[in-house]
Amino acid sequence: MLTIDNITVRLGGRAILERASATIPVGARVGLIGRNGAGKSTLMKALIGEIEPDDGEISKPARARIGYIAQEAPHGNMTPEEVVLASATERAALLAELETCTDMDRMGDVHERLLAIDAYSAPARAAKILNGLGFDEEMQQRPVDSFSGGWKMRIALGALLFSEPDILLLDEPSNHLDLEATLWLENFLKSYPATLVVISHERDLLNKVVDHILHLQGGQLTLYPGGYDAFEKQRAERAAQLAAAKASQEAQAARLRDYVARNSARASTAKQAQSRAKMLAKMQPIAALMEDPSLSFDFPDPAEMKSPMITLEAAAVGYGEAPPILKRLNFRIEADDRIALLGRNGNGKTTLARLLAAQLAPAEGAVNAPGKLKVGYFTQYQVEELAGEDSPLDLMNRAMEGQSPAAVRAQLGRFGFSGPRATQRVDKLSGGERARLALALITRDAPHLLILDEPTNHLDVDAREALVQALNDYSGAVILISHDRHMVELTADRLFLVDGGTAREYDGSMDDYIDFILGRKPKGEGVKGAPTKPAAPKAMAETRYARSQLEKAEKALARAASEVERLDAQIVAASSGGQGGAALQDLLTARAKAGDALAAAEEAWLAAGDLLEAAAAA
Repeated sequence: MLTIDNITVRLGGRAILERASATIPVGARVGLIGRNGAGKSTLMKALIGEIEPDDGEISKPARARIGYIAQEAPHGNMTPEEVVLASATERAALLAELETCTDMDRMGDVHERLLAIDAYSAPARAAKILNGLGFDEEMQQRPVDSFSGGWKMRIALGALLFSEPDILLLDEPSNHLDLEATLWLENFLKSYPATLVVISHERDLLNKVVDHILHLQGGQLTLYPGGYDAFEKQRAERAAQLAAAKASQEAQAARLRDYVARNSARASTAKQAQSRAKMLAKMQPIAALMEDPSLSFDFPDPAEMKSPMITLEAAAVGYGEAPPILKRLNFRIEADDRIALLGRNGNGKTTLARLLAAQLAPAEGAVNAPGKLKVGYFTQYQVEELAGEDSPLDLMNRAMEGQSPAAVRAQLGRFGFSGPRATQRVDKLSGGERARLALALITRDAPHLLILDEPTNHLDVDAREALVQALNDYSGAVILISHDRHMVELTADRLFLVDGGTAREYDGSMDDYIDFILGRKPKGEGVKGAPTKPAAPKAMAETRYARSQLEKAEKALARAASEVERLDAQIVAASSGGQGGAALQDLLTARAKAGDALAAAEEAWLAAGDLLEAAAAA
C-alpha cells in the first residue's frame, strides 16, 4: 500500500501540496490528474524521494522497487536493445558475474536464479516492447545517439516498462508517442501486474487503463473509484452540491446581516444580534465556481473561401536533393473539411502538413491553392520557442503591427490573456499557457485553414475539451495530427492514412483504424485505393460520396447532441444552485438554439442515410 499522509510541499515559498492525503491500494492502477501547474509532477518527485515533504510523510511497502523516468534521456553508443536489457539490473549483474565466476556451486546458483527470473527470454521481451513503441528491427540495433530527443524518451520508457518495478510511476508517457504506440502502451498497461500511478490527460487511456482517479486540486488530493468518465460524473455532482451549498450559505449570511442591522440598536435584542454577528464573522466562505481563463479558446472566423481550398495533383514532397518522402498525392481539401492525418511517426504526417502550409514546395506534380488563402500552422516547436522576458502583449503587438491596441487585446482575450495575464513574462507561463499563446499568434489574421500538429501535448483534460469545442465552432477548415483519439473522434470528419510513401483517404472509422493497428483488420482494408472487388466507377464514386456525407452528418449529430447535453448539465447545476435571472435565461436561450441545431443535424443524418442506401442499391 502506498500512503500519502498529510504532506505539505513548498516551492519558492508557495505551498504546492498542503496537508494532502491519499491511500493507494496494492495493485491499483491510478490516474493522477489536475490542472496544469497543480503540482502533479511535484507529487511524483515526492513519491520517488527527489523532493522531501516539508511536513507529513509518504509510506511505501518495504523493499518495493519504484520506477520513474529520469528527466535526462539516455545517450551514448549503446543500442536501444542494450539500454532496455540493462534496466533489468539483477539479470545484468548475474550475467556479469558468470563471466568471471569459477566456483561451480555458485555458477549453479546463478543459472538457477537466471531461470527463475526468466532471464533467457529477456531479449525477445525487450524486442517486443521496443517494437510496440515504434522501433523496427533495424532501429533497435542503432546507437542511441543517432535518435532525436523524442525517440530517446521512448527508449527510456521501454527500459522502465521492461524493468517491471513494484510501483510504476509514469508522467505523461504518451507525449512522445504517436497514436499507434499509444494504443500499444494502453494494452501493455492494462495487464501490468503491479501498482501503477500515471499522470495523463488522455481521456481514452484514463478510461481503459486506470481503476482509480487521484484528483489534485488546490493542494489537496481526492481519490475517486473508476476511470475518467466516472470521475467526471462524480465531479459534476460535487460541483452541483457545492453550488447549492454556496447559494444556501449566501442566503443564510443575508438573513444574519439583516437581523444584525435591524436588532443591534435595541437593548432587548442586542445580545442576540452580537451572537449572530460573531456567527457571520466565523462563517467560512464556500469556494465559488469561477470560469477558468486557462480554458479559453476562441478561433476568429475567416472570410468565406470557395471549395476546393487546396488541390493536390500527382504531388510529391521531400527535403532537398533526397528522394521524396511522399509521392502520388491526389486529393482535395474543401473549405469546411475536418481532416485527421493518421500513421506512425516517421511516415510523413508532418511533411504533408508542411506541404499544405506552403512551407515545402512540391518536388513533383502540383499543389493548387488560391493566393488569398491564409493558413495557421501550429507545431510543438513554436511552443518550445516561446521564452524570454517578452510578454504575450509584446509578442502580439509585433505580430499585429499596425493594428489598433484594442484589436491586439481582443485577439489575446480570445485565448485567456486579458488584464494582467497579457503582461506577464512568457518564460513564467506554463506549457499549457504557452500553447494557448502560440494558437493566439497563428490565428491573429483569421486563417481559412488551421493545421494543428499535436496541439494537446501541454493541455490538461478540461483544456482539451475546450479546444475541441472551439474547433467545432470554428468555420474554417482543420487538419489535425494528434495521438489523442478522443479529440480526433469529436473533431474530424475525414481520415487520411499516411503510410507506404503516400497519403490516401481512409474510409473506415477510428474504431476500424484501431482494429487495423491492433491487427484485427487486414493491412490496407478501409484505405481508398486498396484492392477491392471491382465495381462500376460511377457507382463507386456515388457510394464514396454518400458515405462521406453520412460520416460528416454523424459527426455533426454527435457534436450537436454533446452541446445539448452540456447545456442541460449547466442548466441543472444553475437551477440546483439557486441561480436565476439573466445567467439562467442565457442558458435556456442557448439550449433552445442547440435543440434546433440538433433537430437539423438529425434531419441531415437521415437524409445522408437515405442517400447511402440509394447509392448501394444502384
